[in-house]
Amino acid sequence: MKFAVIETGGKQYKVSEGDVIKIEKLSEEHKEGDKITFDKVLLIDDGKDTVVGTPYIAKAKVESTFVEDGKDKKIHIIKFKSKSNYSKKIGHRQPYNKVKIEKIG
Repeated sequence: MKFAVIETGGKQYKVSEGDVIKIEKLSEEHKEGDKITFDKVLLIDDGKDTVVGTPYIAKAKVESTFVEDGKDKKIHIIKFKSKSNYSKKIGHRQPYNKVKIEKIG
């Protein structure tokens, strides 16, 4: 089973061909079906050989297709101080992009 580790949005993701993953929101706007190429590949493993970059592998890229963008479920942040009549509730929804991995190479 071939897999790779890519870096995008300050995070690292382990991906295989055919995977659909949620990543941090990309800086550019994309439409459904657009091709996205990740060139910050840290590791590629094909079951026999493992190639590790220093820090990235030269000329390696992972091709993917844009599926959708959206927001995760709401996370509630609650601040409370006892005996002082202070409480605060804040909600946050993190934006994401969903991509399907097509080819590792």
